[in-house]
Amino acid sequence: MEKTAEIIIIGGGIIGTSLAYHLGQKGAKNVVLLEKGMLGEGSTAKCVGGIRFQFSTEINILFSLESAKTWQHFEELTEVDLGFKKVGYLFLASTPEEWEIFQANSKLQKAHGIPVELLPPQEILYRWPYLRVDDLQGGTFCPWEGYAGPYEALTGYAKGARKKGVRIYENTEVQQIFVEKGKITGVATPKGNISAPIVINAAGPFAEEVGKMAGAEIPVKPYRRQIFFTAAFPWIQDPIPLIIDFHRGWYFRREGDGLLISGPKDDFPSFNVNVDYDAMVEVAENSLFRVPLMEKAQITRGWRVLMKFPRTTTPFSEKSRKWRVFMRPMDSAATASQHSPAAGKLLAELILGEKPSIDFSILSIDRLRKGEYIREAMTAFKD
Repeated sequence: MEKTAEIIIIGGGIIGTSLAYHLGQKGAKNVVLLEKGMLGEGSTAKCVGGIRFQFSTEINILFSLESAKTWQHFEELTEVDLGFKKVGYLFLASTPEEWEIFQANSKLQKAHGIPVELLPPQEILYRWPYLRVDDLQGGTFCPWEGYAGPYEALTGYAKGARKKGVRIYENTEVQQIFVEKGKITGVATPKGNISAPIVINAAGPFAEEVGKMAGAEIPVKPYRRQIFFTAAFPWIQDPIPLIIDFHRGWYFRREGDGLLISGPKDDFPSFNVNVDYDAMVEVAENSLFRVPLMEKAQITRGWRVLMKFPRTTTPFSEKSRKWRVFMRPMDSAATASQHSPAAGKLLAELILGEKPSIDFSILSIDRLRKGEYIREAMTAFKD
């Protein structure tokens, strides 16, 4: 293993590999990425892979638009097919308050050129007759959206990074970060020490633990969210949008010839990676309420994903589920897979002294330390 580097990236998930890719594309030299396990074996391989533009904050919309420039040409850039299913996202509003939020959000989204439709319940039932709509105020649909393979994206990033000389080491855990007189000087691993003036924390749910090694407070915690899969389900005609019942914090989409259905999220932080099959009770209740045909569904397996949320001094609550975590990437790369192109590009620009393509100073990590969160009203789940 090398004894020196210019830049060390800790974390081989989709954010770390995106950063490695963009640094390589910009000609950065002596870049090393260290992953304690296998690339993408953490949250990246387990997330739903949603790609969307329906956000309620301008910064998230800008991240989506910037990321789309990469997603649209990903195979051309990396020789890896994302498997993008452009089926759209359908958000459902149950209360007058939610419908007001959706209508206000659609104005912001349309101002950025995003073709969002506001749909009354009758139109929703006409297009997707398997949905229960009698309790709905309305919904929003955007045909640009859909889902792709996060692991495929990571594979493309890693492949492109290696072509540009980035050295990637799996099964290489960072055990210590060296700090001298307030400056980073390198890291220690079981395979040897590496000296470097720049170390990037791209450890996802483990960002707080990695930050502690350098004496830095990264105020995020991991929360388990569960996902379940059904056997073949031919009773709903394709294409099926990624459908979100906003009020229930529940969603589903097609997965192969079956369905992918969201399960509950823990109300307390932990690194618990076990699947709790008792959670299927809540899954069944939400599923049958919104899609009565799901009484024919047979759940065959499940998995869990660790989500990153701000660390707070109060218990995790339904209200706090709607706060989306964003950190200024120079401090910690902690964001969703769908925004990995923008996060990697912006961080690479900062590291190399370039002017960022997007002014994202609003995402400074300091606001999390002060408890000043940015409310993303369109996010009550991980996609």
